[in-house]
Amino acid sequence: MKYRLLMLVALLFVGSSAISQEKTNPKTKVVKFKTSAICGSCKDRIEESLNYTKGIVYAELDLETKVIEVKYKTKNLNAEKVKYLVSQVGYDAGETPRNKEAFNKLPKCCKSEGFCKRDE
Repeated sequence: MKYRLLMLVALLFVGSSAISQEKTNPKTKVVKFKTSAICGSCKDRIEESLNYTKGIVYAELDLETKVIEVKYKTKNLNAEKVKYLVSQVGYDAGETPRNKEAFNKLPKCCKSEGFCKRDE
């Protein structure tokens, strides 16, 4: 009887430990940050780049606020890596500055506000 009681207590402890570990270490997280995106072409370029990256569940950019929301798998990525990925496309990502070479390869409309005719 004592053995069964001990087993029950042990199982409860292990189960509650696993549950608390899951809460403190989720498998996915969401990060939001401002970008320097200015037009629909920027939006398409950033979202496409991220959405085809291993570990990204989804990426969605709101052009009005210039805020991107990215859900990512914590096994593969962290928030800083996500920002780095955006910077490598040629855009500022929060406090992470854009990659200058990638920025220079962007179309003119993605470099200067008010220049993009696509959004008119």
